[in-house]
Amino acid sequence: MQRDLQSWLYEYSLSHKNPINQKIHTICVPAITFSIIGILYSISFWLALILIVLALCFYFSLSFRYAWIMLVASLIMLGVATIIPDILLISLLIFIIGWALQFYGHHLEGKKPSFLKDIQFLLIGPLWVIQKFDK
Repeated sequence: MQRDLQSWLYEYSLSHKNPINQKIHTICVPAITFSIIGILYSISFWLALILIVLALCFYFSLSFRYAWIMLVASLIMLGVATIIPDILLISLLIFIIGWALQFYGHHLEGKKPSFLKDIQFLLIGPLWVIQKFDK
């Protein structure tokens, strides 16, 4: 049985209660999402697009509304990646700095990152950020 969106978001929120950690994630999750798209785009436009489509399949199974938001955000990120010179280097820097800050946030939180329990939480992070602004 597949979990619903609220179940995912509730469990994700259990390790994101510290206000500083929440702020870090609100900035770093979209940045890391962009960096992953940028890294994949630097290899192949199609590879980036395939990742986006696969993620969207998961998102549409959870929430039509949030999936559409992620579709628009992902296409904007992909579009930006296409116009940035040295996108691989910039994306790698964003990725490393973003993850370092997130691990610092979890250190403050005193809890391990959710994805260590279930890798699918890597896809839940962006939805958690969206729902913070969708209230």
